[in-house]
Amino acid sequence: MKKIIELQNVNFSYGRGKPKAIDNVSLGIGEGVYGLLGPNGAGKTTLMKILLGFLEPSSGGGSVLGFDITTGQKAVRERIGYMPESDCLMPGMDAVTLTAYLGELSGMPKQEAMKRAHEVLYYVGLEEARYRKVETYSAGMKQRLKLAQALVHDPKLLFLDEPSSGMDPKGRKEMLELIKDIAGKESMNIIISTHLLPDVEYTCEHVIILNKGQVVYERDVAAKAEEKFNRFEIKIQGEAAHKEQFLNRLKSLDCSVNSDDRGMHTVLFPKDQAPRSLFKIALEANIQIRHFQQSKATLEDTFVSAVGANNDN
Repeated sequence: MKKIIELQNVNFSYGRGKPKAIDNVSLGIGEGVYGLLGPNGAGKTTLMKILLGFLEPSSGGGSVLGFDITTGQKAVRERIGYMPESDCLMPGMDAVTLTAYLGELSGMPKQEAMKRAHEVLYYVGLEEARYRKVETYSAGMKQRLKLAQALVHDPKLLFLDEPSSGMDPKGRKEMLELIKDIAGKESMNIIISTHLLPDVEYTCEHVIILNKGQVVYERDVAAKAEEKFNRFEIKIQGEAAHKEQFLNRLKSLDCSVNSDDRGMHTVLFPKDQAPRSLFKIALEANIQIRHFQQSKATLEDTFVSAVGANNDN
């Protein structure tokens, strides 16, 4: 598969003596739709800024669309579209004028930029509001406009930072459908940075998880956690101290355990250990397993497992 992004041993720190925001990251990103996940402070925004050419790595190197990330920033920015998380729209301008202007900044001729601005605003569902001042837009409309301006110059690669942020359920679903349509019909390569795991499951083919500036997981979305774990849902009965002993014993065996307020415990149990050992551990802790069911792993399980394992180190 052709690599559109390649990074080799990239490091970045925001100042001498400060911890690394990006810690020895090496990546090869191919064509398709990628989800970039991680907890707050994981390094997602910093990594995106490096790929966009806004920050230079402290050490290491790489390329985006074949252009060096330290010497080819201008060429990269002409060929990518960027939908930022922050509200970066210019008050006093209407949507079509703003979108056309940003097209011109990307190198498009003025007439072509205006024509294309109308097209992308229709595409994202803002045709009736394209002459309104952007400051009158709702949060959901602003998200659509930010997507339109990222598409106006027909980029080779699209970066979307929290694309469904601030949208109601209907608007969020429509935004996700737009992203799938862009990836399908336009054959555009997309990187989505978000904290919403269902958005990644719905739109992405691949997932990269960052934690503490490091890549801790890189797989196809479909692979999820089943490669290393069996997922069981269990309910247990016994004294509180014995329950705690049982759950702590599972965690000591590299199991990930999540509990809900209904008393259901979701256990990711390593595949190299026999599931029957769960019952042996329960017997040793003097508790009973009242419900035991194997279920399909989710992206959330993958995320918890990857981030939790990294935090334990």
